[in-house]
Amino acid sequence: MSTSPSQFHDRSVESVKTLQTSRLMHHPQLTEPAFYYFAYGSCMCPVDLKRTFGECAHPYVVGHATLKGYRLGFYWRSRRRNCGALDVVRDPNSVVEGVLYCLPWRLSDRLDDREDVPRGGYCHETVQVHCQNRTYANVRTYVVVNKLEQELAPNDWYFTVVMRGAVTCGLPEQYCWKLFHHMHQLQQQHSRQHCLRSA
Repeated sequence: MSTSPSQFHDRSVESVKTLQTSRLMHHPQLTEPAFYYFAYGSCMCPVDLKRTFGECAHPYVVGHATLKGYRLGFYWRSRRRNCGALDVVRDPNSVVEGVLYCLPWRLSDRLDDREDVPRGGYCHETVQVHCQNRTYANVRTYVVVNKLEQELAPNDWYFTVVMRGAVTCGLPEQYCWKLFHHMHQLQQQHSRQHCLRSA
């Protein structure tokens, strides 16, 4: 994986412009019942969420948000993506950066299906996040039900989508680098283990 966060940034300029325009044109809470959702993995990318919702997700982005008391880890084996997928684990000394959405309730079931809730993959967890100098309570996020004992590396597709979402939605540069290196190291470990098994 040779792409760096700065290259993701260059590719995301148009997405940022679209996102900023959408924020000015739409406010989902004004038109229909909605819920707040904190995304920390592939769902940080509004373009990828569009595949799940069947409609543009940019208008529902509130902004970059911070979840205190949790840390990231790849503790779920995604059957759909055939690789490790992100989870959040309680940790009083850690912080997770992500994206806060305000989503129409009519999209709740689609999001649950994406997160494998009906099949026992993830479950709802209610959290409190900070976004744009404001605290949001009763925010939905998803945590893995049966966690792996060790982290499982993401594939290149998942790696790219997570980074694109992080950069497009304005997560801190230092955090983007930290996320980038975490995923890269997991992929390197996976490659070394595969080489040893093949030897």
